[in-house]
Amino acid sequence: MTVQFRDNMSPGDWWVHPTGPKNLITDVPGVKVGHTTLNQGTTARTGVTAILPHGGDLFDRPVHAASAVLNGFGKSIGLVQLDELGEIETPIVLTNTFAVGDCGKALIKRAIRQNPAIGRKTATVNPLVLECNDGVVNDIQAFHVTEEMVDHAIDQADENFEQGTVGAGTGMKTFGFTGGIGSASRLVTVDGSSRYHLGALVLSNFGQKSELRVLGKKYAAFNPAMPDAQDKGSIIIVLATDAPLDSRQLGRISKRAGAALGRMGSFWGHQSGDIAIAFSTQNSHSRTGTMQYDATRLAENSMNVFFHATVEAVEEAVLNAMWFGRASAGYTGKTLPEFQAFLTRAS
Repeated sequence: MTVQFRDNMSPGDWWVHPTGPKNLITDVPGVKVGHTTLNQGTTARTGVTAILPHGGDLFDRPVHAASAVLNGFGKSIGLVQLDELGEIETPIVLTNTFAVGDCGKALIKRAIRQNPAIGRKTATVNPLVLECNDGVVNDIQAFHVTEEMVDHAIDQADENFEQGTVGAGTGMKTFGFTGGIGSASRLVTVDGSSRYHLGALVLSNFGQKSELRVLGKKYAAFNPAMPDAQDKGSIIIVLATDAPLDSRQLGRISKRAGAALGRMGSFWGHQSGDIAIAFSTQNSHSRTGTMQYDATRLAENSMNVFFHATVEAVEEAVLNAMWFGRASAGYTGKTLPEFQAFLTRAS
């Protein structure tokens, strides 16, 4: 689907920055996203989502990146080296909590197929896998996710992709509703002339219904006196830009993603793993090239507009994850309700 949340529900004055043409993270040139969705009966509701910073060999030509661990209840792999070197050298894979190991193994094998010297004649490879727990509707102990699902998600990655309960988002919930994969983008103008793209993709699985704010509005139907799920479950936020930012500046952008969660009513509760990573497609260079390279970098006084655009894009991406989510009955018989149906009735 191509219709975004803003076209259906948002007032014209809520957002400040214009979107890219697709209002997706893939408005950043070169970025692609792919899913593998497993939706079998009531037992398997899970999957894999892959984000490709570019279509080339990421081990040879990594991209500058950084992360921000807003709330550390998570089982991701690859973040330590990412922050040490400031680089991403594999596709970014999102999945469920118990599938991290299999997805990491798939990324390592894929990198070796492209670069047979890895681990023998050259350095090892750092797979980047991030997760949320879809155990409310998916039988996570069944280990449904396979290495082949990772390859499929990467192989069919494209500029256009579905949102909602697809891929890694198939079994996720957000503020008590269906959640999952959501995306949005912003156009950022610097110094009145240079225009860049900033895109967000979220794996949304967090939030307490009684605290939800939708474009600043809190609904009376969300009665805080009623029994309510806690603010836990996690969110993974992936930010991409074609602006020439170094890893330190990308780390600053990653931290601002947390402000979007606060605007929606999250307080980063206990047992919620809230992690943001950001990468730039600019200044990427081959590791087998020269020992020095020329690079352009934006000045620090250009950063505020990126901070603001980040908060907008992440907030809208979460809303899109909820808007496009579809109700599904889980292995315990529990069915997550659709946010779109509720919001349509409430308005």
